[in-house]
Amino acid sequence: MLGPIEILVVEFPGNKFTGEIMPALNDLVDSETISIVDGLFVMKDAEGSITYSEFEELGANVDASALTQVIDTTNGLLSDDDVQELAAKLDDNCSAAILVFEHTWIKPLRNAIVNSGGILVDTVRIPGMVVEEVLEALAETDSDTD
Repeated sequence: MLGPIEILVVEFPGNKFTGEIMPALNDLVDSETISIVDGLFVMKDAEGSITYSEFEELGANVDASALTQVIDTTNGLLSDDDVQELAAKLDDNCSAAILVFEHTWIKPLRNAIVNSGGILVDTVRIPGMVVEEVLEALAETDSDTD
């Protein structure tokens, strides 16, 4: 059974993908924290026209094609409509890596929950930036009451 699946879109302004994210991605995959199950490389030109391709099709761009090393399998989970919707949010004249990954770290916990008769009802992802904003607002409220 799969763990929760998440889609990550990483934008590279000016179409400048240098591959500097690769060590961090490799660490996450090697430690079995995540498993990348699908992905595409998207380019949006200065006029807003969108093209995309599988990572293994990017042979000329050595940095971008290196993403093939971290993909465990390509399941075709991203539809053309998904890619168009995600790419529409990108700025013109940029590229992006769209990565679909499984949270493999949770599988042992999920199995323990199920084996104990429990039910994993939901998982909720709250972006770190949102939590930081809430904490800052709480700190301001606390300092106002002092």
